[in-house]
Amino acid sequence: MDVTPLIPEGRQIIQGYSFGSFKVSGVSYTHPIIVTPLQTQNWGIEGAFTDLRESDFDDLANMADDIDVVLLGSGARGEFFPPKLRDALKQKGVVVETMDTGAACRTYNVLMAEGRRVAAALMPIK
Repeated sequence: MDVTPLIPEGRQIIQGYSFGSFKVSGVSYTHPIIVTPLQTQNWGIEGAFTDLRESDFDDLANMADDIDVVLLGSGARGEFFPPKLRDALKQKGVVVETMDTGAACRTYNVLMAEGRRVAAALMPIK
């Protein structure tokens, strides 16, 4: 019995990740990205997870009406997301769940396959 979920055509699926790169729907990326079911885009952030600011989430805030949760991939290991930043984003309609990048990629694929309104903001593993 085939248990592979049916992914509607045109949906962005994360096919792989490794040190410094991602492969999404056949395209390779070597920088931080934001993945939604309909598109993958450059996430124009600089620096480390601890350098993230509220303004780094502006693109996601603009999508807040179309997504229920943002899976924030923090790199090789899970990181603590500052409550002050979490609260500021929540006020803009952005709900963030932080986890290591691998877990964020896998969770995104499951939720996207279920038809959930999800986005993944992914920092490469270094």
